[in-house]
Amino acid sequence: MRLSRKLFLRSLAGAGLATFALLSQAQAWPAKPVRLVVPFPAGGATDTVARVVAQQVATETGQQFIVDNKAGAGGTLGATEGMRAAADGYTLVFTTSSTHAISPHLMAKAPYDPVKDFTPIAHVADAASVLLVTPGLPVKNVAELISYAKAHPGELNYASSGNGTIVHLTTEAFRSQAGLQMLHVPYKGTGPALTDLAAGNVQVLFDSIPTGLPHVRSGRLKALAVTGGQRSPLMPELPTVAEAGLPGFTSVTWFGLYGPARLPADVVRQINAAFNKALRAPEVGAKLAQLGAEPAAPQSPEAFAAMVAKDSQRWGQLIRERKITID
Repeated sequence: MRLSRKLFLRSLAGAGLATFALLSQAQAWPAKPVRLVVPFPAGGATDTVARVVAQQVATETGQQFIVDNKAGAGGTLGATEGMRAAADGYTLVFTTSSTHAISPHLMAKAPYDPVKDFTPIAHVADAASVLLVTPGLPVKNVAELISYAKAHPGELNYASSGNGTIVHLTTEAFRSQAGLQMLHVPYKGTGPALTDLAAGNVQVLFDSIPTGLPHVRSGRLKALAVTGGQRSPLMPELPTVAEAGLPGFTSVTWFGLYGPARLPADVVRQINAAFNKALRAPEVGAKLAQLGAEPAAPQSPEAFAAMVAKDSQRWGQLIRERKITID
């Protein structure tokens, strides 16, 4: 009887240790390859930023990160796919201002709720824009642009990469704060907009810094300021819009990481820690700088969610006030 009891206790202890080992193994992330859904085309800014950071996380964790581009509908197609994935930490979605702070306000019936249908994980990076004008416009800085636009109401055309894009909204925010009347000319991307801007067919464009920089260096366009909270290392000679004549103005595209709703808290913490660590790697900062982006300061999922909520409130209010719709 005693022997049986000892055997029973040993078996129970062994089973407990085995259960603990299995639980520990289940909680270790990542234990297998991770799929990272990018809701924009391969080769674009969002895709490139995602690959730079994912590669660093893969190197540090020893697991493969498979980037899966699911472009379409302003990023909502890929975001929806990420929303529907299993909540286990092995399908994540690389999000932007567009997918979680802008698009839901532009759609009569959005395919997802950016708060209820996702789990915020990490703020990854931010990218400012540069304010470009056609060379023939007689202005040298933001203050002169504002003065000229006020003296010629309705005569200036501003380009964008399409209705409801961050380029469009940034210009509307600028126009609203400065009290300007300008005509919106939407394009299908900033490529053709840059061509028309250089030709003088439109006069103003907020573009990504890496895309606009070559045109500025060649003299085809003039750069007046950047839209971030601080100067860009790619164009350190340029002031911010706030420094140059519109106090408090900022506009950046943020990049972040989300998972499906109900992602376990311990998994969220592990993913957050892994990405925050990767963002501190000097090589990541250097690569992102070449893209006109900078790593986000390490922060908790809760802080990231609060930042997105504030950004969403800002763009939502502007969209409603300006009655902006998508084609």
